[in-house]
Amino acid sequence: MLRRYRERGRGEVTREAAAMAHVTTHGFPAPAVFTAVGTDLVMERLYGPVLLDAVAAGDHDAGAAGRVLADLHTKLHAVPPRAGTPDERVLHLDLHPANVVLTARGPVLIDWTNATDGPPDLDVAQTAVILAQAAVEPGHVHGQAAREMLVTFLGATDGQALPELDRAVARRAADPSLTTTEVGLLDEAAALVTATAR
Repeated sequence: MLRRYRERGRGEVTREAAAMAHVTTHGFPAPAVFTAVGTDLVMERLYGPVLLDAVAAGDHDAGAAGRVLADLHTKLHAVPPRAGTPDERVLHLDLHPANVVLTARGPVLIDWTNATDGPPDLDVAQTAVILAQAAVEPGHVHGQAAREMLVTFLGATDGQALPELDRAVARRAADPSLTTTEVGLLDEAAALVTATAR
């Protein structure tokens, strides 16, 4: 499968490819990368529904989906650090149910454009904020499912989201793809994460 970036400022794929290559080398379920040159990233084609769609269709329980997300974090942060980052781990920073494909070999995490190295708690907090934001948005089509996923996710990660919650909220607020209305929900989302995790 070929993915080509066309957006301004999103042209270099080597960092994303390097993160994916590192984690797959250590057995983490991400797409295999075949080539990464310029704006072109050629990787394994995956077959199966996205986790979010499976929940929406009633084919996957929302609570179980929260455990899938928690399990992917556990597996990812167990991957040994890359050279030069002994106290950090590879972080995905966009690990949510729309980025998990349910394949024959199990859940596979896609879209590594935000990947970097850092503290695992930040990665967990980022997922919690994304779920909570959908949960508190009035009329969100996946709002109830997101709330159920959040409860299970936070229980399975045992409060790990709280130490880096403020930083995760700040990162989310700086996301240029969010509308002003969506950014305005972040305080409520953070409060929901805090109340649910305790």
